[in-house]
Amino acid sequence: MIGASSTGSTFPRRLEAEALDHLAEDDPRAIRSRADLRRINRIMGSAGIIAGPLGRYPRRPSRIIELGAGDGSLMLRLAKRFAHTWPGVELTLLDRQDLVSRATRDGFRKVGWHVRVLQDDVLDWAARPAPEEWDIAVANLFIHHFDTDQIASLFQALQDRTRMVVACEPLRARLPLLGSRLVGLVGANAVTREDAVLSVRAGFHGNELSALWPAGARGWRLEENPARLFSHLFVATKEEIQEEAQGST
Repeated sequence: MIGASSTGSTFPRRLEAEALDHLAEDDPRAIRSRADLRRINRIMGSAGIIAGPLGRYPRRPSRIIELGAGDGSLMLRLAKRFAHTWPGVELTLLDRQDLVSRATRDGFRKVGWHVRVLQDDVLDWAARPAPEEWDIAVANLFIHHFDTDQIASLFQALQDRTRMVVACEPLRARLPLLGSRLVGLVGANAVTREDAVLSVRAGFHGNELSALWPAGARGWRLEENPARLFSHLFVATKEEIQEEAQGST
């Protein structure tokens, strides 16, 4: 990870609706923008950023959930990376739309993971009583879509339902903002070009996400840092997991 000073100064957070969120899933502009996001995720190194803290989990997780999973492609890359040490994981992909292709489902099946798509609004999911629990929750470029009250409500639900939370979000700083204005150079369409800038302006800096974790939560360790050039990484881990990891070394 790099220090915050390497990314330039920050600016006030501004949350605005992104165009992709309001397009039909079969709109050609949305299909093209989702392809752009897969390419941008690779450029940003999102899978590698998330894999770092996941690799510290001290044993095979039985159940993982991804929030705002989109087409599931990023989680498939992680599944391929961890399948040899984490066989048979039950994976839940939560999103308002079911965008997971047959090929992606087959990809999970080939590595021995059992996938299901949970089509739901994440805030509605968080507000309901929790009938299920997961070892790990993952979010990639997703939490920045919500205001502070909504994030706090989501974090409350995650504290009750998980043992580790890993979120990779846009870093709100001058260098990422400049990068967001240049995504057209990698072929991004108009939707992606507009949304990239909005994403950085709605991103995070410093300990802003840690401050939204439930104030009365005990037994959790919070980590929050810039990651590489353009991302911001937040990790919440139950201390019992930390102790177990230390005991296994």
